[in-house]
Order: sequence, then C-alpha cells, then structure tokens
Amino acid sequence: MARNKSEWPAKVLALVRGGNLPAAIAQIKVAPTVGDVTRLQALLAQLPPSPALVQLNKVVEEERALLAAPRLHRSP
Repeated sequence: MARNKSEWPAKVLALVRGGNLPAAIAQIKVAPTVGDVTRLQALLAQLPPSPALVQLNKVVEEERALLAAPRLHRSP
C-alpha cells in the first residue's frame, strides 16, 4: 500500500493564504522533512509575489538548507 504524502505543506500554505505569516514561519522552523519543505516551496512559487512572500521564501530556503545539511553532532 502506498504511503500518502504529508499534508503539512498544504496546511502551512493555508496559514500563508490566511495572512498568518508568524504562525507559518513557526511551522516552517519545525518542518518534518526536507521533502515537505521542498513541496511547500513549490506551492509558494505559485502565489503572486509580495514583499511578505519574498521574506517567507528566504525563511523556507534557509530551513531547507538546514534540513538538507549533514548533522554536526549526535544528541546524547
């Protein structure tokens, strides 16, 4: 049985469309996987450009880079 894709990107996109950017940024900071962030990035690219969206895209790109980078240490 195939596993469904995460609903996380669509939920964060709903926050963005609703105008709740601080909540969307908080959700992006605790993103489950780099794949989810990449899917969110693709969804955000479909929205009309705005100054707030430019800032949000920077946050998404930074988080994607952090999730994709190798971990420097292991937790005890």
